[in-house]
Amino acid sequence: MNVFKLSWRNLWRNKRRTLITVASVFFGVILSSLMTSMQEGSYNSMIDTVVKFYSGYAQIHQSEYWENKTINNSFEVNQSFLDSVLSHAEITQVIPRLESFVLASGDKISRGAMIIGIDPVLEDPLTHVSKKVVEGSYLKQNDDGIMVGINLASKLELHVGDTLVLLGQGFHGISAAGKYPIKALFKHASPELNRSLIYIPINICRDFLSAPNRLTSIVLMMEDNSQMRNVLPKLRNELSEQYSVMSWEEMFPTMIQQIESDRSSGWVMKLILYVVIGFGIFGTILMMMNERKHEFGVMVACGMPKIRLATVLLIETIFIGAMGLVFGLIGSLPVVGYFYQHPYMLTGPTADWMLELGFEPYMFFSLQSSVFTDQIMVVVVITGIIAAIPFYKSLRFKELNALKD
Repeated sequence: MNVFKLSWRNLWRNKRRTLITVASVFFGVILSSLMTSMQEGSYNSMIDTVVKFYSGYAQIHQSEYWENKTINNSFEVNQSFLDSVLSHAEITQVIPRLESFVLASGDKISRGAMIIGIDPVLEDPLTHVSKKVVEGSYLKQNDDGIMVGINLASKLELHVGDTLVLLGQGFHGISAAGKYPIKALFKHASPELNRSLIYIPINICRDFLSAPNRLTSIVLMMEDNSQMRNVLPKLRNELSEQYSVMSWEEMFPTMIQQIESDRSSGWVMKLILYVVIGFGIFGTILMMMNERKHEFGVMVACGMPKIRLATVLLIETIFIGAMGLVFGLIGSLPVVGYFYQHPYMLTGPTADWMLELGFEPYMFFSLQSSVFTDQIMVVVVITGIIAAIPFYKSLRFKELNALKD
C-alpha cells in the first residue's frame, strides 16, 4: 500500500487526538499571525508617521547641517539642481525647506518657536498640512501670511487675522525681524509641534532670514524603503562632499533601535507559543507510538522494512503539522484582513500617551507577506524536528521487545 495512503488512514484511526493536535497548530498559527501583523502594522505606522509627517524617505543637507542646525549651514540651490535630483526614477517628489528658530511674540507674551519655510503646493502632498487646518485657510503660493500651531497661538493669545511678530538671526548673523498676519491655525497629532511650529511660505522665509535661494534641506520621497536604498548610493556618488544625503533611518536611529528591540521581544512571546504547540505535537506522536508498539512489532515481524515504517511515521507527523498550518493560514487571512481594514482604536491613558508621542491612537495591522511566511517557516522547522524523533526511534525499533508487551 502507498505509504502516503497508509499514513493518512493511520491518522484517522483516532480522530479526536488528531483533531486536537491539528487544532493546537491551527490556533497557534492564527494567534502568531495576529501578533506578527499587529507588530508590523505598528512599525509601519510609526515609519509612515515619520516619513510623511516630516522627514520623507531621505533628505539632502549641507554636510554639517545635521550636527549643527543653523541657517549658516544652509546651501544655495537652483532649479537645475532640483531637476537633476528628480531625474532619478526612484524619486517621486522633491520638497524644498528652510528651517530656523525664532522668538514669536503676540501683544503681551513671547515664546520660542520653530519656523519651516515651505512651498505650499509641494509640501501638502507629503505632510497633508491642509487637512490639519482647524481655523482659517491653508497657505497659497504667493501668500504673505503664516500658519501657527493651535497651542502656540493659544499661549500667545492670538487668532486668525492677528499679527505675529518674529525675531531671530538670519544668514551670517544678520538680524531677522518681521510682522506677519496669521492665515490659519493647525493641529498636528503631536502636541509638541502644536506648541512650537510655524509654517511660512518659503520665499517670505528667505526674505525674513536674508537667505535668498537657500535651503536647509531637500526632502526626497520614494515609493518605499527598497526604492530609497536603490537611489541613495547613486545620489551620494553624484553629489559633491558639500552635501550630505541621509535616509530617515539615519536621521532617527533611536526609532529603528526601538523597533528592533520590540521585534525581538515579540519573537520571545511567539517562541513560547510555538514551544507549547511543539510539545502538543510531540506528546501526540509519543502517545501514538506507545499505543501502537505491539502493532509495529507485528508489522516488522511480518516483513515490513523498518525504513518503510519510519517513513510512514515521518509522513504522519508531517501531515499533522501541514494540516494545522494550512488551516491556520486560511483562518488567519480573514482575521488579519479584518483588523487591517478596521484598526483597533485605543482609548483612555494609552490613547493619551500615543498622542503625546505624536502617533495616532490606533492599533494598526499589516498584511505584508512576512506575517504569513514567518509562520510557515516556524511550523515547518518544528514539524521537521519532531518528525525526526519517531523516524529515528523506528529505525532502532526492537520488535521482539514490542511483541512481549
